[in-house]
Amino acid sequence: MKLALAIVQLIFAIALVCVVIFQQGRQQGLGAIAGAADTFLSKNKSKSLDATLAKITTVIAGLFIVITLVLSFEFLN
Repeated sequence: MKLALAIVQLIFAIALVCVVIFQQGRQQGLGAIAGAADTFLSKNKSKSLDATLAKITTVIAGLFIVITLVLSFEFLN
């Protein structure tokens, strides 16, 4: 059981790193200061690939934390 959870944790860790790497930096939004906030991409940001990757990052990070807690409690017993 511990080995299976450790393998799943490793898979989630690699997936988390990959998803974070694929996201664009937050500095891309600095064009709003210069008046570029009315572009098509800024209006539809919630439907973009970046928004999807942010949601996936949240889910994977949450699962990673849960598995880490389960593994830590399992090693205490």
